[in-house]
This record gives sequence, C-alpha cells and structure tokens, in this order.
Amino acid sequence: MASSRHWWRNPLVVIAGGSLIALIGFGIRSGFGLFLEPMTVTRGWSRETFALALAIQNLLWGMGAPLAGAIADRRGSAPVLSAGALLYAAGIYGMAEAESAILLHLSAGLLAGLGIAFTGFAIALSAIARVVSPQRRSLALGLGTAAGSLGQVVFSPLSQSLISQFGWHSALLLLALAVLLIIPLSLLLPAAANPHQAHESGPSRLSDALAEASTHSGYVLLTVGFFVCGFHVAFITVHFPAYIRDVGLDPSVGAASLALIGLFNILGSLGSGWLGQRWSKKFGLSWIYLLRAIAITLLLLAPKHEWTIYLFSAAMGLLWLSTVPLTTGIVGQVFGMRYLSTLFGIVFFSHQIGSFTGVWLGGYLYDSSGTYDAVWWAGVALGLLAALLHLPIDERPLARLAERPSIN
Repeated sequence: MASSRHWWRNPLVVIAGGSLIALIGFGIRSGFGLFLEPMTVTRGWSRETFALALAIQNLLWGMGAPLAGAIADRRGSAPVLSAGALLYAAGIYGMAEAESAILLHLSAGLLAGLGIAFTGFAIALSAIARVVSPQRRSLALGLGTAAGSLGQVVFSPLSQSLISQFGWHSALLLLALAVLLIIPLSLLLPAAANPHQAHESGPSRLSDALAEASTHSGYVLLTVGFFVCGFHVAFITVHFPAYIRDVGLDPSVGAASLALIGLFNILGSLGSGWLGQRWSKKFGLSWIYLLRAIAITLLLLAPKHEWTIYLFSAAMGLLWLSTVPLTTGIVGQVFGMRYLSTLFGIVFFSHQIGSFTGVWLGGYLYDSSGTYDAVWWAGVALGLLAALLHLPIDERPLARLAERPSIN
C-alpha cells in the first residue's frame, strides 16, 4: 500500500525523470555552438567574444556544481533543479537580447552557466544513483548519461532547424521556454536518501567528507583527469561546427556531426555503464582517453570530406560522455552515496575548468592564427596524459564501506 501512495519513489520513475532532465538540460546547451557564426556575423563580434561567453558559462557551471550538489544533498533535488531552470531560461533569453559583448558574457556566460550548474549531471545522476542498489548503479548512471546524449541528438538538428526557419533570435527564445520543462520533472526526484544509504557509516559533516576525499590520491587524480574530458568535449561542442565550415563543408554537416556524436554516445554511455559493473572503471577511463587522442590524430591527418567528419563524430561519440558513469561510479564506489552530489560536483568543477580552457583557447588561437590546429594537437597530448593519470587510481571502497556486506 505504501508503494501505491508513493509511486514517484519507484526507481524507474526516478530514472525516467532524471533522464528527461538530463536530456533537456544537456541537449539544449550542446547546440550553442550552432549560434556562433550567425550571432557573430549579426552582432559584428569576433569568435573569441562568443567563445569567451561560453567559456565563462562552462566555468560558472563548474563553480556552481559543488554548491548545487551540497544543497541537493541536504535539501533534495527539486528546489535546486527548479531554481536552476529559471536561471538557465533567463540566461538563454538574455543571450538572445544581448547587443554588446558584456551583456552576452553576463547572460550566456554567468546566468546560463549557473542555471546549467543547478540543472546538471551532478544533480540528476546523484538522484538516480541514490535509488538503485550498488550492483546496478553503474548501469543506471549509464542510462542517465545516455539520456543526455539523446538530448544532443534531438536538440542539435532541432536548433539548426529553428535557426534556419525562424532565425537565431527566435530559436533562442524557444529554447528558453523548453528549459522550463525541467521544473515539473524535478518533482519526480526523491527528496531524501534511500534505504541503501540509510545505515552508511562515514563522516557526518560535509567538511569531514571533503577532508577525507582530499587526502585520497585516487580522488585527486580523478579530478585532474576530468579536466581533459572537459577540454575535449567543450572545444568540440562549440568550435566543431565552425571548423567544419572552415574546411569548406555545408553548415548542415556541422549539425549532423553534433547529432551523430550524441547518437553514438548513447551506445558509449550505456556500454561504459555496463562494462563498469563488470571490470575496472579506472582502466576503462584510461582506454577512453587514449582512444580519443588517436581519433583526433586521425582527423587531423585525414582528408577533410563529409565522411571523414562523420566517422570522427561516430568514434568521438562512443567516447564522448562514456567517462561520466565511470567517473561518478568511482566516486560513489570509493566514498559512498551520502555526499555524492558534492564530491562529484568538485570533480566536475575540474571538468569545467577544462571546458573553459578548451572553448576560450579555441577562439583565441583561431583569431590569432586563423586555424584550430594547435588546439587539436593540445587535445591529443592531454588525452595521452589523462590515460596515464588514471592507471594508479585505487578504486577500492574505503574501509568503512568495505566492512558493510551490502556494498560487496
């Protein structure tokens, strides 16, 4: 009878709600790169001006993620997600109305960045992780991450279609309205810890949990390594459509390539979640970063045809956010669920520092040299470095968790 009164606490409902939130939140922001060329041409801005706005967005996303996670750990997900949706929508609306660089940076950068932080992966995935058993957690996180990828599949071509039919200004206004759907969806997520956490031992205060994590070398390495993921993903999301135009291909190829990345990332996210339940997560991460470096190298050396772009997009899609269920899984596996939103939020902050660097550096070096080649090669070097950094991570649960039979 209790279950009939509280049907929304059913894990499937929570996974569905969290997945839809990830689909909308991540899907909309993944198409912002499609606005680079039409907005810079209309407003007379440089690519660096637009890139800096999205770099600020990524940085504020990362800075806000630990705060959003800490509030969600204490107060539940719904109020955090609702506030984030309002900020996110206001940022996109301001982006449409901005006529100066400073207003673009304040709207698309500051407001949208904070809005994305409060509606981001750290909140949705942590809510999903809390309602499933440890044995199924990695796959559930893969499902949530795949939903974000599906959002990219949906919103990249949709955004390009809206731009083509109504212009970039109206397209942004429509996307701002779509963000508000997150508010009712947030009510499907749990407001309290689930039974799998109820008897979890460990720090009772957040400050103690942060101190515990900061002295764990694996957590530090995971945080540093996630910088590289952000560098790759954000640079490609923002600058790849413009890069495709620069090599002489049609803008539709750019929209299709982003959608293709999202499509294949569904497979990559589900696959990494499934594999993470069976094999070492840290070795999976090392392979992902190594294969990214190889894929970028092949793109730079290959002739620039449509199918070259599509093959790269498919390969990168398999590796795109497949890092997220493994990275989140290691944090939860080592430290437990109690402060997962906060601890993953800090790791994610490093990801967003990488995002800031990749987006801004792409715009700066393009305006300076007229090419993106230096940033691509930096991505190769960072991929190789990240592959090495993950190898020594100790992903075993802490002693206080290993003593609990339910975790094993």
